Amino acid sequence: MIEFYFVMIAMSLMLMSLLFEIERPEVILASTLMVFVLTGIITPAEAISGFSNEGMLTIGLLFIVAGTIQKSGIVDRALQRLLKGATSNHHIMARLLPPISLLSGFVNNTPIVIAATPMVKKWCEDKGISPSKFLIPLSYATILGGTITLIGTSTNLVVHGLLIENGHKGLSFFQLSAVGIPITLIGLGYLIFCSSTLLPDRKVNVIMESEALREFTGEVLVTRDFPYLNQSVKNAKLRSLKGLYLVSILRDNTAIAPVSSTTLLHEGDLLLFTGDISTITELQRVKGLELQSSSGSHFPEDHRLIEAVVTHHSSLLFKKIKDTDFRSQHQAAVIAVHRQNHRLKAKIGDIILKPGDILLMIVGDEFSKKKRSTDFYSITHLDEKLVTPKQIQKGWIAIGLLAVMIGLVTSGILSMLTAMAITTLLLFLFKFVSPGEIQNQIQWHVLLMIACSFGIGLALTNSGVATSIAHFLMNLASPYGLIAVLLSVYLLTNIFTEMMTNSAAAVLMFPIVVEVGKTMHIDLLPLAIIVAISASSSFMTPIGYQTNLIVYGAGGYRFKDFIKIGFPLTVIVMIVTVFSVWLMWF
Repeated sequence: MIEFYFVMIAMSLMLMSLLFEIERPEVILASTLMVFVLTGIITPAEAISGFSNEGMLTIGLLFIVAGTIQKSGIVDRALQRLLKGATSNHHIMARLLPPISLLSGFVNNTPIVIAATPMVKKWCEDKGISPSKFLIPLSYATILGGTITLIGTSTNLVVHGLLIENGHKGLSFFQLSAVGIPITLIGLGYLIFCSSTLLPDRKVNVIMESEALREFTGEVLVTRDFPYLNQSVKNAKLRSLKGLYLVSILRDNTAIAPVSSTTLLHEGDLLLFTGDISTITELQRVKGLELQSSSGSHFPEDHRLIEAVVTHHSSLLFKKIKDTDFRSQHQAAVIAVHRQNHRLKAKIGDIILKPGDILLMIVGDEFSKKKRSTDFYSITHLDEKLVTPKQIQKGWIAIGLLAVMIGLVTSGILSMLTAMAITTLLLFLFKFVSPGEIQNQIQWHVLLMIACSFGIGLALTNSGVATSIAHFLMNLASPYGLIAVLLSVYLLTNIFTEMMTNSAAAVLMFPIVVEVGKTMHIDLLPLAIIVAISASSSFMTPIGYQTNLIVYGAGGYRFKDFIKIGFPLTVIVMIVTVFSVWLMWF
């Protein structure tokens, strides 16, 4: 009995920590898992059992295959063609959303949204339309499309692996399509015809424009009277100014950025500061420093301004910018930080970063090579180097290999794990992907969260918490019939997925639906499908799904915008899912 209450308290603390973003999700889940091991609720072997789960291993391999296709530029070129002929709001929705949904059934939806977001923003700027009308539907379309196939989202593969572990056959490649296709078609209809009415026509505070830039920056000229000429920035005490941040030095039409503490100051240097502009004017009191007109603010062509979103799994999270070694790590300097569509007024270096924060940065050419870092998603279009015909050819070959493997899986010749392993091996042998690229393409934080969730799920089972929750659900819903039970399973999963990642929600719900199936003597498969669909259907918050987080700041949205458009879609998807499952299996 003590174990039961201990697990309940630990789970409540874990969910609260995830909800209030006290730490990165993988850290919270790993810490909870270690507590259960140390208290003997699960054994060390049970704690690491998730690392050998077939679904989790398949997800890791799928990251490599999808990354190879994304690298070829085929997805980007397809998106550009879709946008090229669009003329109106409904037209762009009808042209863009269905193909994106179909694509996300076979390719990880996060890179699709990362590629499409700056393109849609640029199209909106050219047409004089607010991007807030399009970016949430873009994210939702990829979420809907991910429910169509087994590889559409990591959640589907996790549920597939859990079914196999529990002695079931698992999901076939297109088994989810019976539910996924109806909810995608109806959901797209809702987005195409209703989203323009529900979404705000909110002009984004485009911090890239010169007027907005002057809000953040000021230029100071170093003259011959400056007492620290040919001395370092640190000796000149320009790195510890209250409310100010030295981001760049312009010298002979060349930018030095980011600026290190050891950079020497020369006569004629133009120092670019960001922060409290009233404090910048006080620099005029320093002998040898002259404040320049803000209208002269500019950047050389080889240094640009970009916006980027801090990810859920960033190494920068919950740290002050000045403590992250940001400049040397990313070859960039932060100009400003926006949170929930408002610029933070604090000194840049003292800002503690959180998921979803938008960073305005000065970057050079080196940043372009690192911009797909796990720390942030770029939401500003950067000019890429031209994709060679050979790279495009490799992309099509990778797509062909994936199609062949899908055919072999569908026909029952190969298992999903074997097919992905063979595809990855062939890509590696033919040098379509290098060991270094494999390391970067695999989203290790996702795998860690999923693996930890398996151990936490076993703790729910061992302590009796899963059985208790299952009985509570049935006592509450069973008097109203089977459909009420199915609805309650969907709702609980959906609540979990708004608090944590979709895959973790599915893993934690699985032992509960196992108990529901045993007690009510119904097949586990339809319950597992409801869990898979519901765990992916995160529409009401910007933090429940990675793609929602990407478009949150880029579209200038507020939290209530997701609730306004997401609540009806959540109800629609829930009703269609439960009715489809009931019709197909019961």
